Amino acid sequence: MEFTASQIASFINGRIIGNDQAIIKGVAPIESAEGGHLSFVAQSRFVDQIPNSKCSVIIVSEKLLTDIPYQPTIIAVEDAYLSFQVLMNLYQEMQDRKSGIEDGVVCHETATLGENVYVGAFTCISEKVKIGAGSQIYPQVYIGKNVKIGKNCVLYSGVRIYDYCVIGDNCIIHSNSVIGSDGFGFQPTKDGYQKIPQLGNVILEDHVEIGSNCSIDRGTIGSTIIGKGTKIDNLIQIAHNVKIGQHNVIAAQAGIAGSTVIGDWNQIGGQAGIAGHIQIGNQVKIQAQSGVNKKPKDGESLYGSPAINASDYRRNYVHFRNFTDIVKRINNLELNSKDNTNE
Repeated sequence: MEFTASQIASFINGRIIGNDQAIIKGVAPIESAEGGHLSFVAQSRFVDQIPNSKCSVIIVSEKLLTDIPYQPTIIAVEDAYLSFQVLMNLYQEMQDRKSGIEDGVVCHETATLGENVYVGAFTCISEKVKIGAGSQIYPQVYIGKNVKIGKNCVLYSGVRIYDYCVIGDNCIIHSNSVIGSDGFGFQPTKDGYQKIPQLGNVILEDHVEIGSNCSIDRGTIGSTIIGKGTKIDNLIQIAHNVKIGQHNVIAAQAGIAGSTVIGDWNQIGGQAGIAGHIQIGNQVKIQAQSGVNKKPKDGESLYGSPAINASDYRRNYVHFRNFTDIVKRINNLELNSKDNTNE
């Protein structure tokens, strides 16, 4: 698709400096953009690249502009990063959405599919499944019995949804993620570990996104719940009966143990580990590779393993990295003290 600078500006309420009929055929980073490309600059460190950039149109935050002449057409906005994000969402919405059922699909006669649903080849849809209007189910997806999927969802190839799970509206699940696998529940006996049946399900509320290769375990009894608007990165394990609130972001390789309750608007860094049966409130920031084993305060930032307040950790780390020298000084003081005593 092609757009003019004028059309782009109208989408984001931008002010044009230069040729309003400049043609845009694609997007690229400011460092590598060529003619016909659209780019954006939202940080001062890229300002020097604007005047002589080869790209045709650049969206720039007003505060970064000066009176010097610019070779590309400029679209001035309050926040270039957010404006570019708006454009990318609009572009994605303009892409042709598929509909219909491809060859090789196995769809049980009791399943219900809404209007304009797309189901890709070799997908299996089990009995009493309900899929909302406009949802896109890509090839080789498995959907277990009594699963409910809302409107305008996207399930990419290789996704597995186990029986009785519930997916809200406008959810995205990336390839090879498993929703509803058994929780890690075993009872030790004299004959070994006996499996505890996992009879619950998983509920994803509206606008949840799950990255690729994630595992979200079903509840032992009841539900594992991922709250509205929460975004989960790739390679994440969420154990049985975890309850995650609204608008959390969880980065790659994090692990959350069973029955943990997490509130709203938290940020959990990559490779963080959260122990089971604890509660995390709201607006907590857990930095990468931290291990959390007790309840933090709302709004607190944590780091370390076991995790402590990030400011305390940084203050303590100053001493820790000098610990060898500190020990030597203490030993020297003790030796001097003994020598003085002997005298």
